[in-house]
Amino acid sequence: MIAFGGNALLRSGQKGTYSEQLANVEDTCKQLWPLIEQGWHIVIGHGNGPQVGNGLLRHDAGEKLCGLPAMPMDFCGSETQGSIAYMIETGMERVLRRHGCDRHVVSLVTRVEVGADDPKFSNPTKPVGPYYSKEEADRLASESGASFREDPKGNGWRKVVASPVPLKINNIDIVTELAAKGHIVVTVGGGGIPVIDTPEGHKGVEAVIDKDLASALCANQIGADAFYILTDVPKVYINFRQPDQKALDTITVAQAREYLAQGQFTEGSMAPKVRAGILFVENGGTECIITEAGRLGDPACGTRIIK
Repeated sequence: MIAFGGNALLRSGQKGTYSEQLANVEDTCKQLWPLIEQGWHIVIGHGNGPQVGNGLLRHDAGEKLCGLPAMPMDFCGSETQGSIAYMIETGMERVLRRHGCDRHVVSLVTRVEVGADDPKFSNPTKPVGPYYSKEEADRLASESGASFREDPKGNGWRKVVASPVPLKINNIDIVTELAAKGHIVVTVGGGGIPVIDTPEGHKGVEAVIDKDLASALCANQIGADAFYILTDVPKVYINFRQPDQKALDTITVAQAREYLAQGQFTEGSMAPKVRAGILFVENGGTECIITEAGRLGDPACGTRIIK
């Protein structure tokens, strides 16, 4: 199981055009070849934060300028799952063809079940979408019941949604079956479309699921041997960017928990990745490797989290 980080899609200083994102995705897919060549069966998860944010901006602009109804978060999640998966399929297919490999790339728009009673719904903290004035935010909150918070940097007010814990991945048996046959599967994009179970069926909710946690859950449920989390640094560090900065080669779950408790890893950056690694290993996985895409195939790459 491989979780693509944000820089696999969009890099610092880029506008996020289609050509930029496709080039980034293809470059990341090139780095997967050593694993494919070694015979690994691969499942790919990916982030979608900037893409969902841009989608919400487009919906907001369309509503203001043309009267087109804005779509909810779960709909935007499905839009970006499909569009990003399309780019991954395209980039991966190009790589496979260059190497004369006839594996198929299969994408699944994936719903991920969360608990309706998850306490994080009572305290939404994840900012999404455009910035508003205080007056606009108050009006929208009154009309929709959504929550808004002021941006710490003074850019305005933004909608905030919950980030509940992923519980169950829809169609995980199909993901397992496809991967076992050697197909490269793209799933749980952006952490999956968050849904809750109801007597009538699953219902989408306004939330954002952490993509590394969802990928870890997927890795456990398909029985993955290894879980790679791709990021923009070669290893995990303690005392990051300090004079005594130290790269970590192999750490146990207990050590990882201790470093988290010390505040060694930043929320919104490395901390969620380490938690996802712990989740995978504690629930039957052998090892989680956090590294740069360019280091794949190197037996000593990245930071390994083990029992």
